[in-house]
Amino acid sequence: QVQLVESGGGLVQAGGSLRLSCAASGRTFSTYAMGWFRQAPGEEREFVAGISWSGGNTYYADSVQGRFTISRDNAKNMVYLQMNSLKPEDTALYYCAADRAIIHATTRLPTYWGQGPQVTVSS
Repeated sequence: QVQLVESGGGLVQAGGSLRLSCAASGRTFSTYAMGWFRQAPGEEREFVAGISWSGGNTYYADSVQGRFTISRDNAKNMVYLQMNSLKPEDTALYYCAADRAIIHATTRLPTYWGQGPQVTVSS
């Protein structure tokens, strides 16, 4: 089992940057694929980015491609989401997720979830 705790959400102006961090418990972190999802008010939860067990493969939603970067540090049990050139439409709760299977836009929802810090982008 994996427990996930995110940090780094907040309020930022359009065009600004934020970095989300996700700390994972457990000694088997490197065997889990990791990802980030988001959910805006009244909207369904959507895939944002995914990263493979080793970090060698990354996946992005079209809406964030070129602006967001997912990375992981297996030695520290951490995964990150660097968000640049933020837009008001990026406003949402952002969830860290983990699964044994790869996390991608077309895969099933992951097994483990964090609590979802708020990211608000003002115009």
